[in-house]
Amino acid sequence: MATMVPPLYAGLIDDASLLPPSPIGLADAVAKHHEHAASWYRNLLGSLLVPASIVGTEPMPRLTAGLIGDVPAAVLPVTVDKLRAAGVQVLHVEAAVARRGEDPQPGLAALRSLAETQAGLPLYAEIPLSWGLLGALDTVAEARGSGLAIAPKFRVGGLAAELFPTPVELAAVICACRDRGLPFKLAAGLRHATRHTDPETGFTHHGFLNVLVATVVAAQGGEVAEVAESLAATHPVPLVEPARTHRDGPRPLFLGFGAANVVEPLTELVRLGLINGGYE
Repeated sequence: MATMVPPLYAGLIDDASLLPPSPIGLADAVAKHHEHAASWYRNLLGSLLVPASIVGTEPMPRLTAGLIGDVPAAVLPVTVDKLRAAGVQVLHVEAAVARRGEDPQPGLAALRSLAETQAGLPLYAEIPLSWGLLGALDTVAEARGSGLAIAPKFRVGGLAAELFPTPVELAAVICACRDRGLPFKLAAGLRHATRHTDPETGFTHHGFLNVLVATVVAAQGGEVAEVAESLAATHPVPLVEPARTHRDGPRPLFLGFGAANVVEPLTELVRLGLINGGYE
């Protein structure tokens, strides 16, 4: 193979090993991230995600990182400055703009104000998949149109069944982003390549390969029903061939997701024959 990690998967997986309920400390997480970054699969890797709440609690090593805004939005500019002063290259910031059922517009306004002061630093607005979503996407699209580096992020899982959107619901969100020219990130629930039901919780999780193929379908003009069909597949067979067909092109819409152990999704991609396992 010409490429061990094809362009379709470039930067797909952020290292979320520091995010709750992680048992690993900062020093160990950074050391492991550096191992990943020096490996044959390094092109699969996105950022090490660092919670804002730990900044200042212990010495920060020099690294590149994505900042997770688990603190009030007003604190984020100071946190970014602290990281930069410690020699950290902040690659992006991700922050929730509202709780489920709340109006996302005030939070979006706060994040937009941050974007206006950060000179191109990419910001990801975590928008609940509930009331006010489409209006929020319109607001993000308007901000991007004015030149701000801001895009949406969505949670597709959690500790309750209602936090897992159905294939049709997620397909509608993907198509809404496509129609507005909005790339997006996802978080929570993407534990395996294909859609599956967790035997312990009974929750049905979306698969990251399902989402990847669904976004390819959407980018080609697919309607909600067609996109939902890719999201609903519980077997890899209908997903592997589209992924192979588009392996050498850029990934449309879906910017990536975080994994507590980046080797787990990597292993699934290798087992499916979509990444060649480090062999030239």
